[in-house]
Amino acid sequence: MQGILERAGYKVTGIARSVPIALKMVEKEKPDMVMLDILLQGNLTGIDLAGKLREMNIAFVYLSANSNKEILDAAKATKPYGFLVKPFRAKDVLIMLDVAWYLHQQVEEEAKNREAYLKRAGSAVSGGLPEIIGNSPAIARIMNSVKIVSQSNTAVLILGESGTGKELIAQAIHKLSDRKNKPLIVVNCGALPANLIESELFGHEKGSFTGAFNRRVGKFEQADGGTIFLDEIGELPLDLQTKFLRVLQEKEIERIGGNSKKVDVRVIAATNKNLEEEISAGRFRLDLYYRLNIFPILLPPLRERQGDILLLADYFLKNTRLNRESRSPAFLTT
Repeated sequence: MQGILERAGYKVTGIARSVPIALKMVEKEKPDMVMLDILLQGNLTGIDLAGKLREMNIAFVYLSANSNKEILDAAKATKPYGFLVKPFRAKDVLIMLDVAWYLHQQVEEEAKNREAYLKRAGSAVSGGLPEIIGNSPAIARIMNSVKIVSQSNTAVLILGESGTGKELIAQAIHKLSDRKNKPLIVVNCGALPANLIESELFGHEKGSFTGAFNRRVGKFEQADGGTIFLDEIGELPLDLQTKFLRVLQEKEIERIGGNSKKVDVRVIAATNKNLEEEISAGRFRLDLYYRLNIFPILLPPLRERQGDILLLADYFLKNTRLNRESRSPAFLTT
């Protein structure tokens, strides 16, 4: 491991086999990143050390062969910047470190944005979203997250069952952002035919494949300067996930049969799937998951916020009445 890291240009400050030794080394060396195994010498584990590193604001990733669900759930609760299962390839380690450092920088940026937002509390950002109905603690938490993340350009992953309002939250983030006067392009990844999805997302040049009679501008290019909302991201085929990861990393697209083009697009993705299970099944890329999961927003179903039911019922009743009154009068003759 030390050889892999040093050949890639990293400086390895040391190797510790127990938590007490690791804490002394961390205090002395002040590393930017710590790579954690779970089972260490002594009574304390890498999970215990993770809590200390989180308090010290030091980024960390797990490298472990442990597959016990309870232990993995405990490790996940420490909010690592990555998790790599042994055995692993050198390439996987280096990709994981790149992603982890990127995520850590994003968290730092979000902390600054949160501070700035709290100082501006009461400004125009605090309201103006009549489409979001509810006053439960869950809705309050969600709206606070929306207001904070809208002030940055970081990727957002919206999680929740079908019908919980994922697209409404994406619209709210866009509406409160500096990109509000630019396009919000909505793409349902689950509804796109597999043979056309690349062309839909990235576009194609005339004659680049059979049936390409005209040049097509893809959804990412249409969203340039604005926001793209990728609903049901869990349905994206693996080969397209690789190309999408490139868009996130390099901020550029490549039309089928064309050249690369830089785009300035804020990405919001949503899914009703458990992406961690999809990763385990080999249907979703781990590195893409960590790129998207920078600022997750979990939307609870209505059954978990029953206090909002009457508010929603009242809202829909009023809107139904208004729709009826706006129609031309109907007369029934006998």
